[in-house]
Amino acid sequence: MNLATTIITFLFVFGGIVWFHEFGHYFFAKRAGILVREFSIGMGPKIFSRQKNGTAYTLRWLPLGGYVRMAGWGEDENSLQPGQPVGLVLNDAGKVAQINTSSKIQLPNALPVEVTHSDLEKALTISGYVAGLGGNVQTYSLEHDATIIEEDGTEIRIAPIDVQMQSAKVWQRILVNFAGPLNNFILSLVLFILLVFMQGGVQYTNTNTIGEVVADSPAAVAGLKSGDAVLSVDGEKISSWPDLTTIVAKSPEKALELEVKRENEELAITLTPKAVESNGTTVGQMGVYAPLKTDLASKIIGGFQLFADNSLAIFKALGSLFTSFSLDKLGGPVMMFQYSQEAAQSGLRTVLALMAILSVNLGIMNLLPIPALDGGKIVLNILEGVRGKPISQEKEGLVTLIGFVFLFGLMILVTWNDIARYFFQ
Repeated sequence: MNLATTIITFLFVFGGIVWFHEFGHYFFAKRAGILVREFSIGMGPKIFSRQKNGTAYTLRWLPLGGYVRMAGWGEDENSLQPGQPVGLVLNDAGKVAQINTSSKIQLPNALPVEVTHSDLEKALTISGYVAGLGGNVQTYSLEHDATIIEEDGTEIRIAPIDVQMQSAKVWQRILVNFAGPLNNFILSLVLFILLVFMQGGVQYTNTNTIGEVVADSPAAVAGLKSGDAVLSVDGEKISSWPDLTTIVAKSPEKALELEVKRENEELAITLTPKAVESNGTTVGQMGVYAPLKTDLASKIIGGFQLFADNSLAIFKALGSLFTSFSLDKLGGPVMMFQYSQEAAQSGLRTVLALMAILSVNLGIMNLLPIPALDGGKIVLNILEGVRGKPISQEKEGLVTLIGFVFLFGLMILVTWNDIARYFFQ
C-alpha cells in the first residue's frame, strides 16, 4: 500500500507539473497561429487519440506528464522518405487529403504509392509510383490541411511552412517558449496560496503571543495556552516570535523559566523543550505555533511571500552550483520519487507543498540560457530580433544538439548519483 501510494503521489506531482508546463506552450502556440500537431497526456505507446481543430489529442501508456508537438519546433518531423510505401486518399478535387504511413491501419480507398519525392512544407506535393499504373511517376497536390497517419496509428496534420514555429513573429515565439515556465510559476503560486488557506491563514511572527499549542507537547505539559504572551525566557526579553524560537532551538532538554502574561495575570512557567533532529542537528522544540492572520488579503499575500521565498532559495542554490559544484546538490526522477514517498506519508498538504516547490524549480531551471531548454530558445529568439534575420537552421540545430547532449549526459550522472544515494546509503 505504501508503494502504491508513493507511485500515485509521484505520478500526480511529476505528471502534473510537466503537463501544466506543456499546456502553457500549447495555449500560446494556438494563439499565435502555430499548428500544434499533437498534445499528449503521458508518454510511450498510444492508447487513444482524437483529432480536433488540427490537433491530435492523445493518451499514452506512461503517465509521466506529457508533451506538445508544435510544427517546426524541436524534433518535429515533417517528411517522407524515398522508397517509402504510403496510401493516399484523394478528395473530390483530386488532391491528397490523407497520407497513411502505418502498416497497422488499412484504408480501402487509398492509392498504394511508393514515394520518390515529397514536399509537405512549401510546394505541398507528393510524387511516386502508383501500383497498377505502370512505371510512370505520378505527382499529386496536397490539401493545406491534409493529415498523415504515423506508424503508431496517430493521425496528425501535415505542417506547411506558414503554420510552423519559425513563421510566427519573434515576440510570439518568445512568448510561446516562455509560456511553459510561466505556467509553472502560476501553478506554484496558486498552490502556495491554497496551502495558506488550508493552514487557516499566514503566520504572524512580529509578536510574542502564542497562536496554537500542540496537544501533549512540552508546552501543553507545562501549562501554556493559546493567547499567552511570552514576556521573557530565562530573564531574556521576548518581543517577537524569532526571539522565542531561537532560544528554544538552542536549549534541547534544558529547563527554561518563562515569564508569561495571560490576560491580566503574569505567570512563571518552567518548560523543557523536546530534543528533535533537524538537518543533522539536535534542536529544542516546545510544540507551539505563531498566531495566524486569517483575513483574505493576508492569506493571498502570504502565498505570494512563500512563492518569493522559495524562488529566492532556488536562485541561491543555483548560485552555489557555480561556486562549489556537486552532483549531490542536484536531483532527478529518483530523488523526486523519494521526496514523493516522504510527502505521501505526511499527508495532502505536504504533497501540495512538494508540488509547488518542484513547479517553481522546473520553471526557473527551464529559463536557464542553455540550448535545448526554453531559456536557450528565448536567447536565440532575442538574437534573431536584434540581428533582424533568423539564425540558419543548421547553426540552430547544432547549438540545440550540443545543449541536448550536455543535458542528457548531466541527467545520466544525476540519476546514477540519486540511485547510489537512495539504494546504497
